[in-house]
Amino acid sequence: MSMHSPVHPGAILREDVMPDLGLTVGEVAERLGISRVTFSRVLHEHSRLSPSLAVRLEEAGVGNARTWLAMQTAYDLAAERAAGPPHVTRLIGAG
Repeated sequence: MSMHSPVHPGAILREDVMPDLGLTVGEVAERLGISRVTFSRVLHEHSRLSPSLAVRLEEAGVGNARTWLAMQTAYDLAAERAAGPPHVTRLIGAG
């Protein structure tokens, strides 16, 4: 099992996409039709990248919505698993 943790999509936007665009956070947010605060929260990994933002990024020519959401899901799943197994009773094979 790999020790590599999935990267939050906000980190990809912040470190790889934003420098290439040469635009401010506010300019990108305005072009995407979202608030600067909303976009900033994703960039700084304080909020999830939503399906709405994923579609907006795709429409703006920045990647593919499905890929953005897959990154977010991988990040969320890794965080959930890192928290430890939940206390559940098996539904199948419990008999």
